[in-house]
Amino acid sequence: MNTRHRTSIDKAVVNVWQREVGQLSARNFKQRLAGSEDLVLRLEIYRKLEKHKGCVNTVSFNADGDILVSGSDDRRVILWNWETGKAQLSFHSGHNNNIFQAKIMPYTDDRTIVTCAADGQVRRSQILERGQVNTSLLGRHMGRAHKLAVEPGSPHIFYTCGEDGLVQHFDLRTDAATELFTCKPLDNRRSYMPAIHLNAIAIDPRNPNFFAVAGADECARLFDIRKYNWDGSSDVGQPTDFFCPPHLIDDAQVGITGLAFSEQSELLVSYNDEFIYLFTRDMGLGPNPIPSSPVSMGSDASETSGDHQCEKSPSTMDVDKRFGPQDYKGHMNRETVKGVNFFGPNCEYVVSGSDCGRIFIWKKKGGELIRVMEADKHVVNCIESHPHTTVLASSGIENDIKMWTPKANERAILPQKIEQKPKARGWMYRLSSPQDLMMQLFSLQRQSESPDRTGENSSSGRDLLELILSFEPNNDDSSGDEGDAASLDDVFS
Repeated sequence: MNTRHRTSIDKAVVNVWQREVGQLSARNFKQRLAGSEDLVLRLEIYRKLEKHKGCVNTVSFNADGDILVSGSDDRRVILWNWETGKAQLSFHSGHNNNIFQAKIMPYTDDRTIVTCAADGQVRRSQILERGQVNTSLLGRHMGRAHKLAVEPGSPHIFYTCGEDGLVQHFDLRTDAATELFTCKPLDNRRSYMPAIHLNAIAIDPRNPNFFAVAGADECARLFDIRKYNWDGSSDVGQPTDFFCPPHLIDDAQVGITGLAFSEQSELLVSYNDEFIYLFTRDMGLGPNPIPSSPVSMGSDASETSGDHQCEKSPSTMDVDKRFGPQDYKGHMNRETVKGVNFFGPNCEYVVSGSDCGRIFIWKKKGGELIRVMEADKHVVNCIESHPHTTVLASSGIENDIKMWTPKANERAILPQKIEQKPKARGWMYRLSSPQDLMMQLFSLQRQSESPDRTGENSSSGRDLLELILSFEPNNDDSSGDEGDAASLDDVFS
């Protein structure tokens, strides 16, 4: 730590000298300062934003960074002046269930907000004079709609994804939703699931034609909107590329909860019950990861855009095993659908919440864990980086939002004990409708009837009981506490 501290001071002195003698521009000096590890190690809670009456599931800054928008289980949207801690505007979103995502559209004078929620609705809120707000329904998903992604720099275009597997394109100039495609499973491992339940969607900021989606299987899929013909006759539903760590290929037990693109087009993927992985463009599996799969039939590698083309030979795959994606370890992502993000002016760091109620910060290059911060009594789900400076916003199961700034007098050190062992209930078993329960029951039945699972009846019975214990019909607070639910260990002890 002393060596690291000394190195940081030396770099800061050199940067100041370079700026003073004209060798470093003011802009580059600001970027180096904002990305300084010294500032990251001095992050602490600046203030708490308290007005919501339920779990805060989404936080997002406007383009200038002076306004924060939040959405909650209380179905309200709040616009904050985060520096003063005052709510500038609070209104009911029009949703009938928990808000999962809220974004301010760029170049709209912060007056247009789009939201998606557990009711499957996609809505627009238009802020009028004197604080009046008009809300309108733009589209629907059959099931929960977890995320939306705004096209960088566009006041009109955004995408949504939902648990129905549907990806939709919205243009606010037409108030109409275009159903692009439904994301299908790669093979028959999830034949009980007609579509992949999608949890995350992200747009490449360097080339907004590309967007990625991910959900209840092991692959993040990259798509190219240029393949879509607006008369509906297109193959946009054929991914341009797939991304998955080599050891997770064909793993039917994992899923993806969060995605993020860096300014360098790197793709960050957060897995449940696993780690976070960083993929560069050349780490994709190509458009045909499983040649016999339905999603790949009728496609050709030559159709893949040159920007992301990476059809692989066996020798290339051997290289990827040695030089695979960077991983980030230490957190726990099991209980909720957590996001993941980059931090710093040049995306120098990776940030994530955890089931232990802490924020984890790693160096992007090398994956070194440098900060662990207590942020929630239960679970941290959302972490949003300020667009211009070293500021973070976080939220989770508690009803408040925490703002983090580098104001600590002393540099933080890592706690001695980081490992956590949460309860063995995963987010994939967090069921809230009879349809979800029946789908998983059918899946367990097929697994128990499989010839290669002989002798696993006790395990199947435990899985069945876990499903029943985790069933929470019509529960608006499914993202909240576990409460006094029965424990599997109690039953089988």
